[in-house]
Amino acid sequence: MTEYDAQPTADRDQALTAASQQAPRETGEDSARRDTRHDAAAPETGPDSAEHTAGHEDGAQVSTDVTPPGIPEAAIPELVIISGMSGAGRSTAAKCLEDLGWFVVDNLPPALIPTMVELGARSQGNVARIAVVVDVRGRRFFDNLRESLADLEARNVTRRIVFLESSDEALVRRFESVRRPHPLQGDGRIVDGIAAERELLRELRGDADLVIDTSSLNVHELRAKMDAQFAGEEEPELRATVMSFGFKYGLPVDADLVVDMRFLPNPHWVPELRPYTGLNDEVATYVLNQPGAKEFLDQYAEILQLIAAGYRREGKRYVTIAVGCTGGKHRSVAMSERLAARLAAEGVETVVVHRDMGRE
Repeated sequence: MTEYDAQPTADRDQALTAASQQAPRETGEDSARRDTRHDAAAPETGPDSAEHTAGHEDGAQVSTDVTPPGIPEAAIPELVIISGMSGAGRSTAAKCLEDLGWFVVDNLPPALIPTMVELGARSQGNVARIAVVVDVRGRRFFDNLRESLADLEARNVTRRIVFLESSDEALVRRFESVRRPHPLQGDGRIVDGIAAERELLRELRGDADLVIDTSSLNVHELRAKMDAQFAGEEEPELRATVMSFGFKYGLPVDADLVVDMRFLPNPHWVPELRPYTGLNDEVATYVLNQPGAKEFLDQYAEILQLIAAGYRREGKRYVTIAVGCTGGKHRSVAMSERLAARLAAEGVETVVVHRDMGRE
């Protein structure tokens, strides 16, 4: 399992500056109630105050009040902060939460976390769960994390910290496998960067609600651990795309499974059926009444149940099943529709796509 997500410093600083300039600024009414400013020259506003602002190097102010007037406390979203060692699997953990329906923000400056929660609270329930990835790429803002966490706690925001840990040996091996430097190693070695990062994150690790050691885990095992913590009692959802296609137009490049319907007689050679497609009832009846058609549908549907169970265990969330015939007009279309109906009946969220229908 490898994970490396450093960015060039100059590009990152420009992006963060732009983000802070675009952040919501206080209104005239807010200004009347606020006579202090959080920056290098002014006293800090305590985490227990009604409102709080975070100062940045460009002088911009970002409101971090997560309980503004008019927003009920029940509307505040659940928050998970993902952090840990570079190369330990932060991106994999974030993608897992995204697949579980969380709104994920990567490398958000810690000072903007309360603002993100406020925006989620204003979404009227559309953003009920937020996951934020915080790491050393934003180390200029990292000192603000503890202050932001205290601010959130004072406002009774439900938050959890997930810390991804790994041994030095495993991290060195992963960085060497991608042939990229550690974001903190500078002119030194990879181990120097790892040591500096451990020291920087030591206090955060102690505050973590969940620590996952990925030293001996692969990607699928890490996803399984995240599912166990955040999926609840529900089994991870699997989404399927059933795609009909014509072999004469080429195989779908994104297909996970391919099945061939050319063992069935072609309705193209039946004059009264030729103008129609597999969506037509007469064509579908003709295809499904051919010897072996219903037997194939029954047995392949059972095989897909076994495959789907395995995909869920391995953390795979999406599968594309390609059903082909010569032109992608009759047999593959009819069988795709029936196969998708079987999957939907088994609780699999299914989408049907007819790639080549209409190309003739």
